Amino acid sequence: MRVFITGAQGYLGSALCKKLLTHKYKITAIDARFFSDAVLGEPSQLGEDEKVRWLDARDIKKEDLSNHDIVVHLAGISNDPMGKMQEKDVYEPTREYAVNLARMCKEMGIRFIFASSCSVYGIGGSELLNEDSQPAPQTGYSLNKLQIEEDLKALSDASFSPIALRFATVYGPSPRIRFDVVVNMLAGMAVSQGQIILNSDGRSWRPSLHILDLCESIRRCLEWNYSGGELMILNVGDEKDNWSILDIAQEVRKAVPGSELNFLKENPELDKKGLIRDRKVQGCDNRTYRVSFAKIRNLLPGFRCQWTLRNGIPNLVSWLIKNKLTEEKFLSRKYYRLQQLEDLIKNGELTKDLRWKRPS
Repeated sequence: MRVFITGAQGYLGSALCKKLLTHKYKITAIDARFFSDAVLGEPSQLGEDEKVRWLDARDIKKEDLSNHDIVVHLAGISNDPMGKMQEKDVYEPTREYAVNLARMCKEMGIRFIFASSCSVYGIGGSELLNEDSQPAPQTGYSLNKLQIEEDLKALSDASFSPIALRFATVYGPSPRIRFDVVVNMLAGMAVSQGQIILNSDGRSWRPSLHILDLCESIRRCLEWNYSGGELMILNVGDEKDNWSILDIAQEVRKAVPGSELNFLKENPELDKKGLIRDRKVQGCDNRTYRVSFAKIRNLLPGFRCQWTLRNGIPNLVSWLIKNKLTEEKFLSRKYYRLQQLEDLIKNGELTKDLRWKRPS
């Protein structure tokens, strides 16, 4: 099986490439390299013949996809652009190249897996939300994921059966780490600063997913010969990891003895660099939801989450300590998606439509 992976040098892509190569898949890996420097541990080893190709997903052509069996589409902006970056300038191209890529796959008889997000649910009550629940996206990022799903539904027919994996909020070690996702951020703070700073009251709920379980869900989909003639949507995660942000923070404190818990609203000076605060959150985070994962357990052969927050958080903390995470490293903007893009634009390396200015 030959697998074409977009976004191969991102947080998810680096871990996925490593996983698939371990299982002897042949992969073609492409990336625009906005975040290729976000290395804390050992970089992903893609092998002598499997180098990551510098290619923007907007520029993929049919000849790039020839001789491939399946595309795993991870590429996309994984933060909500605010401030000087306009949502339409980021998400309209993201939607356009996703549907163009899917259309090429359909024409060429190539299977297609899309990395979506449980954040499309946005706001929910105490009930568990499933794939048939009404989405209520609260951000441009979540709306973009839902719009791409709608485009894939429209393309689906007897000849094209794409899969959209709605991942819970991902955490855990990767060759290229992110600290702008909740568990990674809280663990990174505790290890590097001896404190945990919440940018909200912590009462909102999120489902969490270890990155190795995410990679395994994709691997299982590669082996699953789904041909239902319509878009297959699967939530990826486990109900036992629907936790409040505050409970996650308390679990991190257990894993890092002596770490303190503070709230940004009580002392804004705790985030002088503007890396921790969420520009969409003012005290109370309205995005709160709990998710059911029964469908993936029933339909995806062999898949079960192997990690929980109770063993995943200590695993992450140990990895951060092993890789010598310091406060200086934790505060480096290269580990924060929105801030990294803003810096590249400010420094004249990227255009406002996120194209590199320097020669390739």
